[in-house]
Amino acid sequence: MRSDFPGLTPGWHYLDTAATAQKPQAVIDATVNAMGRDYATVHRGVYARSADMTLAYEAARRRIAAFIGARENDVTFVRGATEAINLVAYSHPRKGRVLLSVLEHHSNIVPWQLAGWQVDVCPLTADGCIDLDAAEKLLTPEHTMVAFAHVSNVLGSPLDVARAADLAHRVGAELLIDGCQAVPRLPVDVAALGCDYYAFSGHKLYGPTGVGVLWSDKLDMLPPWQGGGSMIDRVTFERTTYAPAPTRFEAGTPAIVEAIGLAAAVDYVEAIGIDAIHAHEVALVNRLREALARKNSITLYGPENSAGIVSFAMAGVHPHDIGTILDESGVAIRAGHHCAQPLMEQLGVPATARASFGVYNNDDDVAALIDGLARVERIFG
Repeated sequence: MRSDFPGLTPGWHYLDTAATAQKPQAVIDATVNAMGRDYATVHRGVYARSADMTLAYEAARRRIAAFIGARENDVTFVRGATEAINLVAYSHPRKGRVLLSVLEHHSNIVPWQLAGWQVDVCPLTADGCIDLDAAEKLLTPEHTMVAFAHVSNVLGSPLDVARAADLAHRVGAELLIDGCQAVPRLPVDVAALGCDYYAFSGHKLYGPTGVGVLWSDKLDMLPPWQGGGSMIDRVTFERTTYAPAPTRFEAGTPAIVEAIGLAAAVDYVEAIGIDAIHAHEVALVNRLREALARKNSITLYGPENSAGIVSFAMAGVHPHDIGTILDESGVAIRAGHHCAQPLMEQLGVPATARASFGVYNNDDDVAALIDGLARVERIFG
C-alpha cells in the first residue's frame, strides 16, 4: 500500500500514525476536487453546484455513519475528537461525577475539568489496561458519565467497551468513548458496543485534519453548544429556536471539504478491510515487541495485545534523544508524554518513545527501527 501514499518518500520510515496518519492519493484527490472543481457552500445556495455539494456533504455523513454502524442523523461533524468531548462535557444536562482512567489523553481529561465536572480516576491493571473490576467498585449513582479510551494512544491497550457500558448503565451513568486510536484499526459498531457517545478524529483515519465525528443516539437531548448560522430554526431578538440534531451542533459553515475527504478515507479503509488492517498491525506489533524484549536496555509498556502501538524506554537515554538519533536514520517515531502526563506519572517516567503502525508499514520499517535503536545503544553505550 505504500505507493498509495505520496508522503512516504523512499528511505523514510514513518512510525507515528497514532499522532496522525499519512494520506492516500484517493483522499488527496477527493479533497482537491472538493476544494476546486466541485466547490460551493452547502445547505444555502439555490444554484446547482451548491445543491450538488450539499448532496456530497450529506452523503459523506451517511458513509461515515454506515462505517460505524450508525444512523446518519446520529452523526455530527466536529473539528475532531477534542471538540466532540468538549461538546458533551459542556452541553450535558446532568453535570456531576465523571469516571476517567489513568491512561486518558488530555483531551479526555481537561474538558471535564473546565466544564465543572467532579473527576474520579479508575486505575489500570498490571499490564496497562483500564481496570474494569476497579471501575465496578468505584462507580456510584452519583456518577452521570464514564469516559474511557477505546484504545490507549500510549499503550495501545484495548477496552472491553460492552462491559464498560454495562457497568456505567447499572448506576445510571452514560458512557463516552474516545475512539481515535480504535476506528483506524478495529471494527467499530456503536450499536453493538452499547456506549452512549463515540468520538473520533478524521486525520488518524487517513483523512484530513480539522474534521471529526461525534456519534450519539441521544443528541436531541443535548442543548446547542455553539450558536450561529445553520443550527437554527428561527431567530428573533427575543427568542431563538434550534434545528434538530445533528444540525444544531454544526454552527456556521461546516468543514465541507474535510468531510468529503473523510468519506474518501472510509472508502479506502473499507476497500482493504478493517480486519485485514488489524491483522497486519498485530503482526507488526508482535514482531517489534519480540525484538525489543530481547534487548536488556529496553523497557516495554502496555499489554501484549496492544493495538497498533508500542511504547518503550531505553535505560539511560531520554526518549527525545532516541527520536533525534532515529530521525538521522530516516525513522520517525514519537517521543514525549503523548498528551498523557498522568499516565507518565503512573509509569514513573517523564516520557516514552512510541512507534505506531498504519496500513502502509511493513517489516522494513520494523527492521529500520531496530537498527536505529542499535545505533542509539552504541552512541550512549
